[in-house]
Amino acid sequence: MREPAFWYRPRSLQSYALWPLGAVYGAITARRMLRQGADAGIPVICVGNYHVGGAGKTPTVLALTKVLRELGETPVVLSRGYGGRLKGPVMVDRARHDASDVGDEPLMMSRDVPVAVARDRLDGVALAKSQGATVILMDDGFQNPALLKDASLIVIDGERGLGNGEVFPAGPLRAPLAVQLARTDALVLIGDGNAANDVAAEIAKRNKPELRARLKPDAASLARLFGKRVFAFAGIGDPERFFRTLRASGIDVARTRAFADHHMFSEDEIAALAAEALREQLTLVTTEKDLARLRGREGVPDGIVPFAVQLEFDDPAKLRQLISDHLYRARERRFSAR
Repeated sequence: MREPAFWYRPRSLQSYALWPLGAVYGAITARRMLRQGADAGIPVICVGNYHVGGAGKTPTVLALTKVLRELGETPVVLSRGYGGRLKGPVMVDRARHDASDVGDEPLMMSRDVPVAVARDRLDGVALAKSQGATVILMDDGFQNPALLKDASLIVIDGERGLGNGEVFPAGPLRAPLAVQLARTDALVLIGDGNAANDVAAEIAKRNKPELRARLKPDAASLARLFGKRVFAFAGIGDPERFFRTLRASGIDVARTRAFADHHMFSEDEIAALAAEALREQLTLVTTEKDLARLRGREGVPDGIVPFAVQLEFDDPAKLRQLISDHLYRARERRFSAR
C-alpha cells in the first residue's frame, strides 16, 4: 500500500474521522500482544517497528547478524515472507526462488544470512533449528504473539518519527504506543533527525537503552554513480528517505519516482523508466530491495545500479554488550526452568 500523506502531518479531519476504527484496531492488537508466546527453546531477538512502513529493519537485522557471528552464534532470520506466495516453512534459496516466491526482503537478506520463511512462526523456528540456528532473528513480528521474544529492538527513523501518533488507519501506528513501549527492550534511532525524541524520552524513563545509528553508503555503489546524473526510483516504505540518502551522499539526483511499498513492477513501468532514463541520459538507481523484485524479470534493462547501504552504530560496543546480556539472560532463564 502507499501510505496516506496525512499520517505524517498534524492531526487532521481525516485522522479524526478514522479514529474510531483505529481505536478498535488498536484494542484488538493490544490484546493480542499481551498473550504469552511459545518458547522457541533458543534465544529469539525481534527487530520491529511501532508503525507500518519502513524505517530500517532490514539493515538492522543484517547489522545484528554480524554482531551475533562475532559472539560465536549461528543466527537464522525468521520472516513471514511478505509479498511472497510460499507459506513455508522454506529456507530461501536464491538459485530457486525469486521475490514473488518468498518476498523481496528475505531474498535480499539471504545473500548474507540463512533466512527461513514461514507464515506459521513455530514451523519457521523448527526449520531454523534444523539448520543449526543458535539464535532466531525475527524480521518484524513485534506485534505477533506466536513466539516468546527474549529481546525486542524497535527501529525508528529519526527524521520521520511516528507521524501523527494515531493507530491505523487514522495513523501509522500498529497498536497504541503505550502498549508497545512496555514491551520494548531497546530503541534503535536511525539518522540525525529529532522527530523521535519524545519516544526516546519515554524509553529512557523505562530505563531501556537507546542506540543511535546511521546508514552508510557502500563504497562500490558510490563509485559506480560518481560523476553521473541519476534517475532514482523506489517502492519501499519511505522512498523519500532513499532519495535523501542519495543526495546526502553527493549523488546528483536529477529525477525521482516513488512507488508503493513492495511494489511489483509491471513490464510497462520498467519500460517507461528505462525510456525516460535513456531520453535524458540518466543512470537508473534503486534500492537493493527493489532490485530483488526486479531480479529475473523480463525487460529489465542492464545498468540499473543498486544503491547498497550498511547500518553503522555510533556505539558498537554498547550494541554488542546489549545483545550479549540478552543472550545470557535468555539462556539462564531456560536453564533455571528445567
